[in-house]
Amino acid sequence: MKHPYVGLPDRQFWKKEPGIQDAYLLDPVGPVTMTLTRQDRIVTAGSCFAQHVARFLSQSGYNHYIAERAHPIVPARVAQTHNYGLFSARYGNIYTARQLKQLLQRAYGEFDPCEISWQSPHGEGVVDPFRPQIQPGGFLGESELLADRSHHFSCIREALENMDVFIFTLGLTEAWVDRRDGAVFPIAPGIAGGQYDPGTVAFQNFDEEETWEDLRFSLEFLRWINPCLKIILTVSPVPLNATYENRHVLVSTAWSKAVLRIVAEKAMRAFDDCVYFPSYELITSPHVMGQYYENDRREVREAGVSHVMALFMAHFTEGGGCSSRVPPEPVAVDSHLAEMERKIEVLCDEAAITNE
Repeated sequence: MKHPYVGLPDRQFWKKEPGIQDAYLLDPVGPVTMTLTRQDRIVTAGSCFAQHVARFLSQSGYNHYIAERAHPIVPARVAQTHNYGLFSARYGNIYTARQLKQLLQRAYGEFDPCEISWQSPHGEGVVDPFRPQIQPGGFLGESELLADRSHHFSCIREALENMDVFIFTLGLTEAWVDRRDGAVFPIAPGIAGGQYDPGTVAFQNFDEEETWEDLRFSLEFLRWINPCLKIILTVSPVPLNATYENRHVLVSTAWSKAVLRIVAEKAMRAFDDCVYFPSYELITSPHVMGQYYENDRREVREAGVSHVMALFMAHFTEGGGCSSRVPPEPVAVDSHLAEMERKIEVLCDEAAITNE
């Protein structure tokens, strides 16, 4: 044995990756220690990219567990417009680990933020500061909002206590925080409701230590509720739409994703039955040469989602096998791809940020 790298698997050498020659053969998924069945109740949460994961699982016949559903008399089209079924409960995008931590605390009565509502951007009614775009047009008033929030929290508890698998997509480190009690909002007030007051709200960019402590708290909280829970973590490959740091958005994106990737790795090493799925690495890899991004170089094309989810199904699902070299066939890359991309509508609070 000439040196310690002799005899290591091909996957540990860059030049032996088949994806160099054919991007569709790229498979960065390592050994997987869990298998999901069609009976497993899967709860998804996180950034915008998490919605793609939830949609694909549902379309593939897996149990994307929906605890918060529209009333049976509500037409399916209306329910979809009001974001029912997008996530396991109608919590919208959860961008930061601090936001996840506080959602768990709020749902179980351990944190009650002083900010109750924001004025609707349309001038009538109110919106929920913690999910400002979940209800198109907002709520008629605070009483309706609070009633909906109470039901929402009960649905969150139902989902968490009954789930078998929790898939969380880490998305951002930048956030806006209420100076009065530390409550974190998904976007700054003034974008999709409310008014921006620098005396009340402050910008915060969570570093790796803060993000780790928040994620660790959240996972321990979930395991306290649900001891046998399987956890799958991912990092969103979607770049920041905007940064409040005084630097180029690309630099902020690189810093943020690095923090999130480090934290996901620490969680995988600290918790049993907790794995990392490299969707971020696959979409951003030089092997695919940027072809998985739309023309805005930010949104992920359906072909990219298909590649990611083909690997997920191959490695994590029953009958999919756990081979580290499974040539993925993008599920929807055919004559219907353009129509599929047209139909995909992802709720993304961050996309509402502009410089106007």
